[in-house]
Amino acid sequence: MPEASTLALFGVAAITLLVIPGPSVLYIVTRSVDQGRAAGLASVGGIHVGTLVHVAAAALGLSALLVSSATAYNAVRWVGAAYLIWLGVRRLLARDEDGEGAAAGPGPGSRRVGLRRIFAQGVVVNVLNPKTALFFFAFLPQFVDTARGSVPFQVLVFGSAFVLLGLVSDGTYALLASTGAGWLRRRPGVARVSRLVSGGVLISLGVTTALAGSRSSSS
Repeated sequence: MPEASTLALFGVAAITLLVIPGPSVLYIVTRSVDQGRAAGLASVGGIHVGTLVHVAAAALGLSALLVSSATAYNAVRWVGAAYLIWLGVRRLLARDEDGEGAAAGPGPGSRRVGLRRIFAQGVVVNVLNPKTALFFFAFLPQFVDTARGSVPFQVLVFGSAFVLLGLVSDGTYALLASTGAGWLRRRPGVARVSRLVSGGVLISLGVTTALAGSRSSSS
């Protein structure tokens, strides 16, 4: 079990990293602005279920395999980038009333289906984010002390702490973004602008993921 002081230091470092907007935060904010608070919180849940997958992979040593293999890293990077671009293109091609319907919720059944889809997309977005695997491979091990017992167990403890802190910080982003979006949606013409902006952000995230990985692999 990690020492309390080490866990506290990890918490401070993790919060610092979490509050800086990155691909996951931008994805959550986009969903919150585009479809409302429930969609934003569903995306937060999906993102961090994806994080739990990376935590389990790190504990089993799979992150080291991913980072050490250029082929595996690039495969995950390109699939993740393509998935984000696909989501963005779908959003750009959607009708304006679709966004309004998702935000308002035409009925209990259709709303649940929509939120499940958003949750699942959040899981896929983060599972296919190789930078998350790099985080658990390069950053988290700095806090692991082999003298304190099982290394996989310590990784699980730190990873669980990271997920809990992420739920709080990303949940705050989702609530703030959806609150501001509620005011914007009452303005005429905002549905179309929201659709174009959210689609553009998702496509930009995909392109950024692809290009950032290319620069890091060539350096």
